[in-house]
Amino acid sequence: MVRRFLPGLMVLLLSGCSSVSYYGQLASGQWQLLRAREPVSTVIADPSRPQLLREHLAQAQKARTFASEQLHLPDNQSYRLYADIGRPYVVWNVFATTEFSLSPETHCFPIAGCVAYRGYYNQGAARGEAALLRQRGMDVSIGGVEAYSTLGWFNDPILNSMMNWGDERLATLIFHELAHQRFYVKDDTEFNESFANFVEQEGTRQWRAARGLAPLGDGALQQRDQFIRLILDTRQRLEKLYAQPLSKEAMRAAKALEFERLRSDYRQMRDTQWAGDKRYDAWINQPMNNARLLPFGLYDQWVPAFAALFRQEGGDWLRFYAAVERMGALPVEQRKVALRQLEMEGL
Repeated sequence: MVRRFLPGLMVLLLSGCSSVSYYGQLASGQWQLLRAREPVSTVIADPSRPQLLREHLAQAQKARTFASEQLHLPDNQSYRLYADIGRPYVVWNVFATTEFSLSPETHCFPIAGCVAYRGYYNQGAARGEAALLRQRGMDVSIGGVEAYSTLGWFNDPILNSMMNWGDERLATLIFHELAHQRFYVKDDTEFNESFANFVEQEGTRQWRAARGLAPLGDGALQQRDQFIRLILDTRQRLEKLYAQPLSKEAMRAAKALEFERLRSDYRQMRDTQWAGDKRYDAWINQPMNNARLLPFGLYDQWVPAFAALFRQEGGDWLRFYAAVERMGALPVEQRKVALRQLEMEGL
């Protein structure tokens, strides 16, 4: 009965106005993931499983305990389970915009609300969707995702796709995804992802301190922040450009120049400030379009505002979460005003 009932239930939970085939793959993908789960403790205790996997999971459980006891994130079975789904990413997200806009094409679901991407459990299906969107003249980008949160509807497992970045990266993913379970606002991807990113970053800082480790090197953090700032500045210039009354040909040429400026500014920063560190070269040298810039605005826009709010609440996690919940209850425009104010205070 459960085997027959669950896919239909998933369609009802996730469905909006779209094709049956799309929601069918969502249901079957989630069902595959749920069936693959097993307790982490069982994997760790099984000598036939790879030793590196067992050690990695043992460290992850320490971070999982820290998340609930010290960061006051949900204390449930999420990330106390493991699932090997046999692929490098759990889903592939397809981002899309029109040619002269940085507003994402959104997709709405009864539980999650409207989000700025569409997820596929099969990479080929994601590429097929991207091809159809390009035929419509859209700017499109595909990104593999290591983990996602079902917002507490299911006990989310640690996935094999989360295991490729070392113990600390796995801990940060757990902090990020549990933050989505802690608080989530429908129809505001920027708010939700920036909140989870802040919890991930501050949680990682505290996790390192709890283990007696030095803070992450200022150089790496500074490079990350400078790179994100470069992308956000490019977004702002493009938004101003797209608001101008230009012909399509003139707009297209100006858009191309902005992307060339982004690459030029990056290379100058890399060579003069980073001593030639090429960690972001692969990203910057790929074909560029509006959709490739979307995750930066969505995932990083309000991180400084949440950092300022955390300081304002004295670094107390419970007070911070309560303040986040109050802000999340505001109408969207008031919420953005409050975030901008916090961002200015944090400068």
